[in-house]
Amino acid sequence: MQAKIKKVELRNLAFEDYRQLKNSMVESYPEMADSYWRPSHIQRLLDVFPEGQLVVLADGKVVGSALSLIVDESLVDKKHNYLQIVGDYSFSTHNPQGEILYGIDVFIHPNYRGLRLGRRLYDARKELCEKLNLKAIVFAGRIPNYAQYSDKMPPKKYIEKVKDKELHDPVLSFQLSNDFHVLRIMKNYLAGDESSKEFAVLLEWNNVYYEDSPKLISKEKNIIRLGLIQWQMRSLTNLQALFDQSEFFIDAVSGYGSDFALFPELFPAPLMADYNHLTMAEAIRELAKYSESIRKRFQEFAISYNINIITGSMPYLENGDLYNIGFLCKRDGTSEMYTKIHVTPNEVQHWGMKGGSEIKTFDTDCGKIGIMICYDVEFPELSRIMSDEGMNILFVPFLTDTQNAYIRVKHCAQARAIENECYVAIAGCVGNLPKVNNMDIQYAQAAVFTPADFAFPSNGVKAEATPNTEMTLIVDIDLRLLKDLHEHGSVRILKDRRDDLYQIKKIEN
Repeated sequence: MQAKIKKVELRNLAFEDYRQLKNSMVESYPEMADSYWRPSHIQRLLDVFPEGQLVVLADGKVVGSALSLIVDESLVDKKHNYLQIVGDYSFSTHNPQGEILYGIDVFIHPNYRGLRLGRRLYDARKELCEKLNLKAIVFAGRIPNYAQYSDKMPPKKYIEKVKDKELHDPVLSFQLSNDFHVLRIMKNYLAGDESSKEFAVLLEWNNVYYEDSPKLISKEKNIIRLGLIQWQMRSLTNLQALFDQSEFFIDAVSGYGSDFALFPELFPAPLMADYNHLTMAEAIRELAKYSESIRKRFQEFAISYNINIITGSMPYLENGDLYNIGFLCKRDGTSEMYTKIHVTPNEVQHWGMKGGSEIKTFDTDCGKIGIMICYDVEFPELSRIMSDEGMNILFVPFLTDTQNAYIRVKHCAQARAIENECYVAIAGCVGNLPKVNNMDIQYAQAAVFTPADFAFPSNGVKAEATPNTEMTLIVDIDLRLLKDLHEHGSVRILKDRRDDLYQIKKIEN
């Protein structure tokens, strides 16, 4: 009979709890009536690792517990049994410098089951694992219903049927529902466990926040601030005027502590006004002559303003071929080039542009990022490849002339955020640009899009700028939310792909 309770408390175990702890344990394991913790065991556990011993109380009574040790990963990797893990109840296996939180017991009094008290204990264990920066939680779970099927199937088949929900096991089914995955089957694990036929299942929960040898300096950031520049097309007298206007925005977004500044596609286009007497193809090739100077100056800005700058895009000549490229200018003084892969029919027809041939991601001090120029975001294969390489933030500088063109970019960017479980930041040019052929009108609304799950905005939009108005958009994003989403989201798109039926891969040139 399930008890009705008014108050639940979760806290660390104290030695004064022993009598109630023992009573609840005896009730929890009626088939092993003599297998309860002795006072000396509890005192020793509290001496070596008090933080790892948890109890849950219902109306002041201890009705459940979760006990743990920290052990070396090498011990878990070896074949072992319960007595070896607990050091024959000496707990000499506990090592504060170890990597694994090993669960040595968890139970709930039978009268208090069905109230999700066990889940509270497991959640508290996970918090402890994260707090102590341990790699994983591992324990060997009993399979108490296996005795009913042992003459019909081996334990491996039994576990598969429990995973597929063809069978129910009160312990294993619960562990699997709490995001633990099976490592291997343990034979002769716990002497006297007849209901499990002395088999156990070694289970693991990975800490997605674990950092190997964490550093106080140069530690990868979790909260990233993005500075998106919604650039107004205006007449510019010369290259220095472009630099002055660019520096104004870089100064502004860096003043707010932004980690990235994102410029739009082809934002230097006003400089083509001096070449409007030429054909469109000739004019944009003249503009390409400025690209290396822009890279050098923006690299100086990145260093002096301590910000990573994504330079939108600009034309670039290589061996006589014209490409649409941009630069990632990092605040450490280095820079890398990215190229538009898919050029639009307009770019081909009027400018003779060619598409690039390299799909790549970039390592930054804020994690791995991807950059795609405008039309590229409408091709989902690119971002999926980047996602497979570890990309968490996708930047999309764009240039669209009409609202319907912008809508294509916007909705495709939102789709990329959902399907790749990442953030997508877009920024474009606004306003009009007289006296520059093929660049006369612009429409844009800078935005940051997110996946669609409980930790994110319900509409998947973190922030949006005012449409068609020159401004900056400063947005904070949290990479830890992506880690949670990957492992515990309502849906897990990257994990649930059917790689047995389809794959997307990059063709190496």
